Amino acid sequence: MKEAKLRLAGSVRAVALTGAGVSAESGVPTFRGSEGLWRNFRPEDLATPGAFERDPALVWQWYDWRRKKISEVKPNPAHRALAQIEKGHPGFTLITQNVDGLHTLAGSTNVLELHGSIWRVRCTGCGTVKEDRTLPIKTPPVCGCGGIMRPDVVWFGEMLPEAVIEKAFEAASNADFMMVVGTSGVVQPAASLAFRAREAGAYLVEINPESTPLSGIMDQRIPGRAGDIVPGFL
Repeated sequence: MKEAKLRLAGSVRAVALTGAGVSAESGVPTFRGSEGLWRNFRPEDLATPGAFERDPALVWQWYDWRRKKISEVKPNPAHRALAQIEKGHPGFTLITQNVDGLHTLAGSTNVLELHGSIWRVRCTGCGTVKEDRTLPIKTPPVCGCGGIMRPDVVWFGEMLPEAVIEKAFEAASNADFMMVVGTSGVVQPAASLAFRAREAGAYLVEINPESTPLSGIMDQRIPGRAGDIVPGFL
């Protein structure tokens, strides 16, 4: 790990890409497998524009349940260490696939949320976006304009927010160091960010208990839990 620490210490434009593995260590359910069903619905049945159009109240009941589950967990050592790394590296950018808001709660400020945030709502009428941590939330919540609010997250079949993905690829293209933490490396376009950083000449480090499709392009792979390893970079 010594070489990786030295590379981070000398970096000017460091980037971290985080996935579900980081949040899982805090106890955030993945909503897959044994915990994937809710009232006999799969996430793929509810996290779609069509499902929301058919029954917004049902979709919001599921998201209210998810929000309550997430509200019961706290940032783990990996979240907190990444926030501390940012304080020592003004050019640091954190790109996350997670929607739970734990990075921000841990103190990270320059965060690009590729898939949105479960704690923000967006009006389907006027487009207003705002944070709303109300628990339980009215199902469905209504905007001041009269439009129905939806979770400000990316659903199956939707494109990622253009401004956010552009900033993420810009950060990867300019990176001199990238830490890929707790991500499966299969979800696009997030997985492409590591390849973009590789092309830019960045030093790549993967932190994950298991090998991933990205492991082959890494300069260094550190097997293990993010909460055990990331604090070692401080």
